[in-house]
Amino acid sequence: MIAAIVLLLYTVVAAIWLPRLGRRAARRADRAPRLAIALWQAAAASVVASTALAALAFAVPPEVVGHGLAGLFEACADMLNDGSGVTPAGGGALLAAGAVLARVAYCGAAVLVRARAERREHAALLGLLGRRDSDLGAVVIEYDERLAYCVPGRHAQMVITTGALRSLAPEQVAAVLEHERAHLRGRHHLVLAAGEALARAFPHVPLFEQARTEIARLIELLADDVAARRHPRVQIAAALVRLATGHAPAFTLGAGGETAITRVRRMLNPEAPLGRRERLTGLLAVALLLGGPAMVALVPGLSSFLAHHCHSLLTF
Repeated sequence: MIAAIVLLLYTVVAAIWLPRLGRRAARRADRAPRLAIALWQAAAASVVASTALAALAFAVPPEVVGHGLAGLFEACADMLNDGSGVTPAGGGALLAAGAVLARVAYCGAAVLVRARAERREHAALLGLLGRRDSDLGAVVIEYDERLAYCVPGRHAQMVITTGALRSLAPEQVAAVLEHERAHLRGRHHLVLAAGEALARAFPHVPLFEQARTEIARLIELLADDVAARRHPRVQIAAALVRLATGHAPAFTLGAGGETAITRVRRMLNPEAPLGRRERLTGLLAVALLLGGPAMVALVPGLSSFLAHHCHSLLTF
């Protein structure tokens, strides 16, 4: 019972408090976007896991685990067969946890299916309106608006408009396409889909709303950093300035957009990357967020297990 209460309290506190902590650490996050994305994902996953584990800890008494795996399996079989091994309150808790997980799975599937349908429709339009440029490795479409984006998925492709080609120097075009290539290689659309699924499943939860927004921003910073490994940062910054007003389709990943101007400042005035100690601290935080709820849920059962078997050995 104590473990269930602790997990539920953590769920409530984390859902409200962790976004505030994330906003305070925004500058450090910009210095290590990949680590910051992992932290936001781990925080969101820990809240969902805590909800499910709290129900399990409430429904399964520690004494059941204390008698070993055989006793645990027997209790689970009783729950599934006739419900004799679970109280009405425990059954309600398990149903609530199942509803939470089902909601996450449904929204995740809905986000992926809808995005796939939109990408397929857009790819068909590109086949009619665009032309493949083998030198650029991208599809070029006749359009005055300055756009560069990628369409992820099984048949991924990069797209750039003639307006962008007229506005950008060749070096800037290469830098922008490297940015889009980083999105495709990193499968960033799946990361965005996970954040979108949680925000849709549980709207108005501060952690999920903030995680969706921050992950979308950090993914652009990460792609900028990958592009900067092969191209001068000044070329990336110049390209971002010219693409800032472009609006790529919602289901794609574009180099421009609302964050372009702030990313220009970051490209021109790069801060020092996080030190080893800060990175290790961040990795430890990810591990705690992912493993902490499971440890809290397992402690009562493990304590009962050790107490039971130690007592059996002593009496023997």
